[in-house]
Amino acid sequence: MADWGLRAASVADVEAVAELRAVVLRPDLERLGRYDEQRVRQRLRDAFTPEHTWMIEVDGALAGCVALRPAEHACWLEHFYLEPSWQGRGIGSAVLSRMLEGCDREDAVVRLNVLQGSSARRLYERYGFTVETEDEVDVFMVRRPSS
Repeated sequence: MADWGLRAASVADVEAVAELRAVVLRPDLERLGRYDEQRVRQRLRDAFTPEHTWMIEVDGALAGCVALRPAEHACWLEHFYLEPSWQGRGIGSAVLSRMLEGCDREDAVVRLNVLQGSSARRLYERYGFTVETEDEVDVFMVRRPSS
């Protein structure tokens, strides 16, 4: 696996993250008939909270991002995007493991949503996430803290 790290996001990262989101989600959104080039970026801009977001860097270059937003009775794992060229190399698993270790220490429930049919769902299931509800577009998953 490549040498990777996390750094705190800043307001200046919003456009890079919006572009990354558009690239990563495009195949699944197109498959679902939901891709809109402006909307996919604007939804990120509207929801971006740098204080809860980390940038994933590989060898010093931007490779992805992840957010963990505190909410009532849970934390939401959001905006977990990894450049397609880095997917399948263990980086996503390593990042997710690190994020969940912190949640387990705090005895926190973690929630997320993933697009229907997304291959990312298998990653989340390997880490103990189970389906809570779903609709025609999203699958909402939850993970209870590990003892």
